[in-house]
Amino acid sequence: MVRLYGALITLSLIWGLSFVFIKVIVDPAGVWGTTFLRCLAGILILLPLFIRNRMKKQKAPLPKGKLLIVGLMNAGLPWSLIAWSETQINSNTASILNATTPLWTALIGFALFSVVLNRFQWMGILVGFLGILVLMDFQVAGLFTSNFIGIGTMLLATICYGFAGQYTKRALQGVSMVAISTFQLLVGMAAGVVGMLFTRGIEWGALAEPKVILSIIGLGCFGSGIAALLYFYVLTNGSPEFASTVTYLIPASAMVWGFVLLGEPITSNLILGLVIIFAGVFLSSRKGKKGKVGKTLAN
Repeated sequence: MVRLYGALITLSLIWGLSFVFIKVIVDPAGVWGTTFLRCLAGILILLPLFIRNRMKKQKAPLPKGKLLIVGLMNAGLPWSLIAWSETQINSNTASILNATTPLWTALIGFALFSVVLNRFQWMGILVGFLGILVLMDFQVAGLFTSNFIGIGTMLLATICYGFAGQYTKRALQGVSMVAISTFQLLVGMAAGVVGMLFTRGIEWGALAEPKVILSIIGLGCFGSGIAALLYFYVLTNGSPEFASTVTYLIPASAMVWGFVLLGEPITSNLILGLVIIFAGVFLSSRKGKKGKVGKTLAN
């Protein structure tokens, strides 16, 4: 049990620090370059494990089309959107908005995957959105102007995560976490290359700075490589519910890292929004059940 809690806390520290790493990398690497470098560093950790696992035992062919969808929705698009967001908002704000992922997961489950939500879950979704409004200082109109870059793009990233979570659960049963994570990084790399073709590229000279190099290693090797293995360890040796508690720890970790390393202020709005979103996530995490309601409404 001590190892399990140790892995959970380590995971939250790594993923919380990832938002600081993104803030450092996005300026010299650009939005899509950040995704490319993150995936490239992460693949150095996971690809050898994937190859070893495939050689160890003959396995059925992997569902590459489904892995492509998960890779785009769980890495290529959201990681680029997060990097884009952090060109406008602080890393601690991005981490708190990232914690709304379970809210979107519940809504997408209801809308697309026939998941029935109970009254507590609907209440949690409403409370969570109230927390988002607090973070925005109730300036909703900003989402429909040039200020969309920041909070708006961060919310789009969490919507991608929500879809990926629901889709993975249904489409990739029986596929190992190492295989899913490896293909996710390969797809993310490809998305980064395509994105750079149409936007700005990486300023390779600026990557020579020690803090940028350390951030790439931290974000890729640790945040996208080792963290995936840690999460899998917590998931298999604990429970899905226990693993999901990392959602509550990441923003607190990111706020501390952002304050210590980047000097980002911890405002009253930030604390209040965090508490309200946590309350919403807690309520929305109550299990729903599959049924005909979602299908009926869709028709």
